[in-house]
Amino acid sequence: MNPTDVKRALRKSIIAERDALSDVERIGKSAIITEKITSLDAFESAGLVLAYMNFGSEYDTRELVSRVLESGKALALPKLKKDRSGLDLHIVTDLAGGLEEGIWGILEPKGGDLVEDSSLVDFFLVPGVAFTRQGDRLGYGGGYYDRLLCKKRADAATIAAAFSFQVVEQLPLEDNDLPVDRVVTELDMHVRNF
Repeated sequence: MNPTDVKRALRKSIIAERDALSDVERIGKSAIITEKITSLDAFESAGLVLAYMNFGSEYDTRELVSRVLESGKALALPKLKKDRSGLDLHIVTDLAGGLEEGIWGILEPKGGDLVEDSSLVDFFLVPGVAFTRQGDRLGYGGGYYDRLLCKKRADAATIAAAFSFQVVEQLPLEDNDLPVDRVVTELDMHVRNF
């Protein structure tokens, strides 16, 4: 099987397992993950946090983004560019009135100040379908976050939140696939060896 087919099959399998979680399980596991992430030194010291609004059966980001705002940090959320060529990052100060449903049903900022350069972000919460213990990441296939992460500062933290079954032994990687520093699950925290 070629790498593209392997990625497609793995995405399908992991998403099916995620979809099989009950809401109670997903919310409970997400709460544990949120506690771990918000206790990280990198989170506590961050001034500008890039997060995302979950969709479907992903890790539930709502509590985390609320905590970012409650802590006085600046919160940036991604919005798909109209031509789908990448993501714009917008500062969000109001979750209740500042979001709207985007093209794939994902909540996105209605507006807000644009973060002109992703190198301004101190802490990246990065979505994905599967990860390795070494921080390798399988996203949804658009390459949006790989393009963002290649412009980040060397000292900016990159964190993935995932359920433990999303951590696999190995992923087929391409040159443009960028790893994250840590993969945080309800059971473990995997730190990439630099």
